[in-house]
Amino acid sequence: MEETFQILAIYLSPGHNFFGRHNESALAHQIVSVPEVACVAGSGLVGDRFFKYKPGYKGQVTFFSSEVFGSLCGDLGVCEKQPAVLRRNVLTRGVDLNTLIGRTFSIQGIVFEGTEECRPCYWMDTALAPGAEAALRGRGGLRARIIEGGTLRVDG
Repeated sequence: MEETFQILAIYLSPGHNFFGRHNESALAHQIVSVPEVACVAGSGLVGDRFFKYKPGYKGQVTFFSSEVFGSLCGDLGVCEKQPAVLRRNVLTRGVDLNTLIGRTFSIQGIVFEGTEECRPCYWMDTALAPGAEAALRGRGGLRARIIEGGTLRVDG
């Protein structure tokens, strides 16, 4: 079933800032906003740190809700940060991402399988603001696999 929500932004990062760095400081790999990205079935987003990470990886692409980001920033009193700091790939509007867990769905002709919540970790308190990890529990975004690829574009 084709979903009707909006794609507001697409973010890629060639390296990991937090992944596998417990008890160490974050690295400084930038996240880049792009107008479109090639989504490769079974592999992920071309140019992203998780591209071809491992076969069947549950987080080939991550989605995050702009509505959740706005609510989170309001709750934490944050106004100077952008959604990119959370290091999710696709910023959406108009969908409860948790409803896509365990479902196959398509956007712009690309077929995804929602695998699980993109659970927040303690790094969120550093990346966004103290309290972000707790505030994001149950609404941290969606991890998905790419079943049928194509080019995903920011909605104009």
